[in-house]
Amino acid sequence: MLTFLGFLMIAIFMALIMKKKMTPLTALVLVPVLIALVAGFGPELGKMMKEGVKEIALTGVMLIFAILYFSLMIDTGLFEPLVQFILKIVGDNPVKTTIGTALLTTLVSLDGDGSSTYIIVVAAMLPLYKRQGMNPLVLTCIIMLAGGIMNILPWGGPTARVMSSLKLGHTEIFVPMIPVMVIGIIWVFIVAYILGVKEKKRILKYGKFTKYNNQDIVGDEDDTLRRPRLLIINFILTIVLLCVMILDIIPLGVAFMIAFCIAAIINYPKLKDQQKIISKHAGNALSVAGMIFGAGIFTGILNGTGIMQAMGNSMIDIIPKSWGGFLNVITAVFSVPLTFFLTNDAYYFGILPIITATGNQLGIPPDILGRASLVGQASHLLSPLVPSTYLLVSLAGVEFSDHLKFTLKWAIGSSIVMLVGALILGII
Repeated sequence: MLTFLGFLMIAIFMALIMKKKMTPLTALVLVPVLIALVAGFGPELGKMMKEGVKEIALTGVMLIFAILYFSLMIDTGLFEPLVQFILKIVGDNPVKTTIGTALLTTLVSLDGDGSSTYIIVVAAMLPLYKRQGMNPLVLTCIIMLAGGIMNILPWGGPTARVMSSLKLGHTEIFVPMIPVMVIGIIWVFIVAYILGVKEKKRILKYGKFTKYNNQDIVGDEDDTLRRPRLLIINFILTIVLLCVMILDIIPLGVAFMIAFCIAAIINYPKLKDQQKIISKHAGNALSVAGMIFGAGIFTGILNGTGIMQAMGNSMIDIIPKSWGGFLNVITAVFSVPLTFFLTNDAYYFGILPIITATGNQLGIPPDILGRASLVGQASHLLSPLVPSTYLLVSLAGVEFSDHLKFTLKWAIGSSIVMLVGALILGII
């Protein structure tokens, strides 16, 4: 019954946002609340939602101040030299722009943090897409494809969860996955080239894409906010912030709060200018934060009712016992929907141990199943349960539903390419 309710909840949620009957925020909150009430969990509902919001609170705070910080830096003109440099290289060529997007995302993603990757890449590349009249969905698609593969880095999250769950080291899990990641990145560059060619043909035939949301991170440029004399200071402050993030010296949300306050005082010592910056970007920050806390309620109810665990167990139970010898391939294939519909914590700490216990009886080593479980990460970032996804679409000024429809087939393609590569190389 719980499994049925879980899939019903997700089906209703996806239908509502894909058909644009509700915003992601309202659907994230109202759909699980309704299902929980129907299932008789009314008395426990408040506690479940509270726990869900508490778990995601620091992420929400981090995203609010990350948006404010990088928006401030964009206003000061910090990224303008990078934009001009990239523009000089790519020229007025959509193909070079899409390939440049893939390259920049791959490099920036080395820090392992999806949110900062989205902010930096969108800040650098969106102005180029606007100038050339390219569809911003191409930008979000390429960023998410490259980010999904680079998310397998040990400090990215999923791989660390696998190692922790199975009590294995990075030499058993991550190192063998490096060739598969290389194959995945090559696929991303191929997709970038294909999308670039399509955009070039479309622009020549139909003209430039003009339907941009004015609430994107770039927004309207205000020359009065430029601070070219403080470029070096702002650059050093940003580098220090990124180092703090990579070394995990203090919680990332706190780091962004401190960095934003320092940057505001240095660049805009007058109180009215600081208020102007906050007012200018508050709408974007609030819209993202709202969806983040909505996702917290969604996952809180999924966890509190036991629906998430029941869904995972049911998907395992439907596998015929005669297929046990192919458990490695089955794990890789099912990792795509499981990591899409479940959180990483639920999958890697709740479902993967059950899979490895089954594999142990069949003589399949846990490291193989652990690596197989990472194949689905190529599609995971598209999940409505991933907070940073809402940040990306908000920064680029596109609808989540449009991004999902545009990117899904390419993301599934990434998973298929990585699965085939892993099988050919004998990694899983």
